Amino acid sequence: MGSLLLIERRGHAAFLTLNHPERRNALSRAMLEALRSALAEVEADPSVRVVVLRAAGSVFSSGHDLRELAGCSREEAASLFQLCSEVMEAIRRLRCPVIAQVQGLATAAGCQLAATCDLVVASEEARFATPGVKIGLFCTTPAVALARAVPTKLAMEMLLTGEPIDAVTAHRAGLVNRVVPADRLEATTLELAEKIASASPRVVALGKRAFYDQLGKPSAEAYALTCPIMSDNALLPSAQEGIRAFLEKRAPQWPE
Repeated sequence: MGSLLLIERRGHAAFLTLNHPERRNALSRAMLEALRSALAEVEADPSVRVVVLRAAGSVFSSGHDLRELAGCSREEAASLFQLCSEVMEAIRRLRCPVIAQVQGLATAAGCQLAATCDLVVASEEARFATPGVKIGLFCTTPAVALARAVPTKLAMEMLLTGEPIDAVTAHRAGLVNRVVPADRLEATTLELAEKIASASPRVVALGKRAFYDQLGKPSAEAYALTCPIMSDNALLPSAQEGIRAFLEKRAPQWPE
């Protein structure tokens, strides 16, 4: 078996590919550790402005490797779910946006992984499910990401029935940004990644963190948090360059 996770660079984009198709790209402990390490590597590389998370084979990810949970101790289960939660939070805290490129089934923690990413581009064949209830293991941690991506009623239906939703339904619900034919999936994702990478990386990082920090707060608290951030942003060299470029009708030259 080769590397569980492949890392490829294209310009300012880093592509992380789950590479264990024979196990349906299960989020085993080893896969989660590889993801955590790769995200730390990206965070430390200022030349990376956007991340694309994708998978080899026909399945995006089948979620946790159930072989690691069969007969496990309470401590082993807690350690695995904590590791998974840390990886999901690392995606949210990452300074650059993460786009999930979903070509097939994303189930249980695999659905959680897609829902955690900042953006999702899906092929028409993609499916999303949280079927843990069918095997007696409710998708409680995947529900955290799912409930923040789709309406409550749909999240509960997915969690209580375990039935998958198709890409069009996921798009209508807000889980997916774009649905495209399979032969356009990579090109569409790359186009979106390049568009994001063309912005000031410092400003994108500031904006991503502020967005998630204010999410869920009452509007007064959200404005109290974001007004000072936007005020500081307005004084940054990137903002001043962007404003001048707009007024002068030219492309900005980011100082980063």
